[in-house]
Amino acid sequence: MARPPGPLLLPRLLLLLLLFLPFAAAGRPCGPSGLSRNVVLGRLGANITLTCGDEVPTNVSVWWQVEERGAAVPGGRGRRLGEGNVLLLQRLRYEDSGRYVCSVGSRPLRSLRLLVEEPPETPRVSCYRRSHDKDVICEWPQQTKPSPGTRAVLWVKRRFTAENATEQRCRYFSKARKFVCRVKVPPGTEDTKHLVVSTCVSSSASGLAGEDKIITLSGVPVKPDPPLNVTVEALEKAPQWLRVNWSYPSSWDPRFYWLRFQVRYRPEPAPAFMEVDQVTTTWLDIRDAWRGTKHVVQVRAQDEFGHGSWSEWSREAVGTPWTDPRDLTSEMGPFSSQFPTDDDNYEVTLPPELFWEDRADGAGGSVMEPSAHPMSSPYAFLVAGGSLLLGIALFVGIVVRYRQMWWTGRQRGTKPEGEGQHVLVPLGLPSPPLSDTPLLSCHTPTAPGTLHVTLVDCSSSRQ
Repeated sequence: MARPPGPLLLPRLLLLLLLFLPFAAAGRPCGPSGLSRNVVLGRLGANITLTCGDEVPTNVSVWWQVEERGAAVPGGRGRRLGEGNVLLLQRLRYEDSGRYVCSVGSRPLRSLRLLVEEPPETPRVSCYRRSHDKDVICEWPQQTKPSPGTRAVLWVKRRFTAENATEQRCRYFSKARKFVCRVKVPPGTEDTKHLVVSTCVSSSASGLAGEDKIITLSGVPVKPDPPLNVTVEALEKAPQWLRVNWSYPSSWDPRFYWLRFQVRYRPEPAPAFMEVDQVTTTWLDIRDAWRGTKHVVQVRAQDEFGHGSWSEWSREAVGTPWTDPRDLTSEMGPFSSQFPTDDDNYEVTLPPELFWEDRADGAGGSVMEPSAHPMSSPYAFLVAGGSLLLGIALFVGIVVRYRQMWWTGRQRGTKPEGEGQHVLVPLGLPSPPLSDTPLLSCHTPTAPGTLHVTLVDCSSSRQ
């Protein structure tokens, strides 16, 4: 025999039911809006058949027409579509929505309203805060544009409470292709308290509810708004530099928290962006820009500590580096007209960066020929003239030096014989032999180049 339930089992079941019901019924029923009897729903791109009536005489002519400018026009004044009890419409478009009237002669038999709509997509909600002190934003993307008349709502309530949920209408942004809702937090909600967020997208075709999302104010990630006032400026005498400036979004107060930024840029011929990370200022100098080429620049922001996610990219800003006016004159030549000449060539030389796609394969591309009478740059004349003068001066110096050396050698070769030379003279004569032969007596020259020789009879001095 089964034992009866204990006295505490029933209160426990009631408590669980009370805790579960507020969580399960956070939102409200989500379904398609009611359709009246004479409304026909059609899918985008599908075929549909409209029937005038079940009991129409076979010997009468039934004509179909569609209303124009919001009013049915009987009596043949509307746009006629076909004849017969059945009207087939193929490949429906949104423009096919309207009121269709079948009539016999001038007497209308039936009026049907056709709605061409696509079933909505299931919401996949993500929530964030634009700054640490702003409200919570919830959004979800759409793969295709929703049908006209699609309605999206969001409900929010505190978890484990019996209070009613607050409803908030959501707005669709066609450029971003997403629904955006602003969460109205119940008054007195603490940052750590759990909130239940429910969404619903409905149309005349159907209604779909998104999965309930549990959030806390302190746990919602921060996603700043994109930076504002992005500008690109050229720096004078810097043909490869660009200066990018921007400002904080209005929803972010830099007095309490800062942002870090990421900048991406590309020259217009290039398809891929180059990125610069970890930028903590509101300006950046790009130092590898292409000469004379327009560049596209975008900036996005994130919390300075990396909390949360990056913002969306800012609007595109464009700028071109500084170009020397003399270079433009040299490239354009004496003509400033951009119209083609007789030989179908433009009288202007385009910068080679514009032909980057032709040179991407490494084989090189064709560049337009310069003008027939280009003006040469003055730097070429200065370099050529300086080189010529330096060569002439070097040649003259070598010739002068050679003549000086030749003249010095000639002067040395014309001096008198013996001048500047030294003559070796013996200091004394050896003892003469005792004989009767006269001896020579040598004397030191009294004058340069002279020598006196005297015959001496030494017999008288012999002892």
